[in-house]
Amino acid sequence: MIELLNYQFFQNAIIGGILIGIISAWIGLFLVLKKESMIVDGAAHTAFGGLALGLLIGIDPFLTALIVSIISIFLISHMRSKGHAYSDSAIALMLAVGFSIGLAIISVTRGFGVDIFSFLFGSILTISREEIILITLLATSIAAFLSNFHREILAIIFNEDEAKIMGIPVRRISICFNLMIAVAIILSIKMVGTVLVVALMVIPALAALRLKCSFIKTLISSITIAIIGVISGIIISAYYRIATSAMIVLILLLIYMIIVVRKRW
Repeated sequence: MIELLNYQFFQNAIIGGILIGIISAWIGLFLVLKKESMIVDGAAHTAFGGLALGLLIGIDPFLTALIVSIISIFLISHMRSKGHAYSDSAIALMLAVGFSIGLAIISVTRGFGVDIFSFLFGSILTISREEIILITLLATSIAAFLSNFHREILAIIFNEDEAKIMGIPVRRISICFNLMIAVAIILSIKMVGTVLVVALMVIPALAALRLKCSFIKTLISSITIAIIGVISGIIISAYYRIATSAMIVLILLLIYMIIVVRKRW
């Protein structure tokens, strides 16, 4: 284990994993409270179409995935607010469209000669030093926004109309928050892939909420659980050669089950 820590790729994976885990758990808690956690799954699968599009036109696939993810989240919000579709129906629609486009592009181009499984199931152990710098900048920006506006976001989550009466700029904050969601999803895809990204963002929040603490303590608990799951998952997967994304999610599930059982007793 000590030998693993001497390798730069492993150090990058740990650092990147911690940063992504913090942001994912933080945003995930707001989404669980808002009862819109499945928007993560919809946007993540839609982002798969963006990944395929980027590979097709020769652009960084994570950039096109981010753009597509942002578009999908705003379209879901628009359809819901205008009454064109309920939230779950809008999410299902975007998920189907994005993933179908991705599969169509991949089938036509015969996979681009790259490992598609890295997009579906993550590749945190291949993260580079340059990507760590980018993740750090993005994570710091998201953390600063959430820290400064967490009261306003909570007010919008629990009663949007009352938040407007209170003078909170609901539209601007909602737009910024949706952008943060999209960024967090793309960062999480790098670690656990499009298939398991919703688990990374939701399970820590669900486990922390079972503790029934104040919001701040719940937030700290959610982030702590995410960090434990990420670090343990990366170490165990590297040591025993198990899929990293699966190991992270399994450990998070184990933590959730332990908390549920202890609270019942």
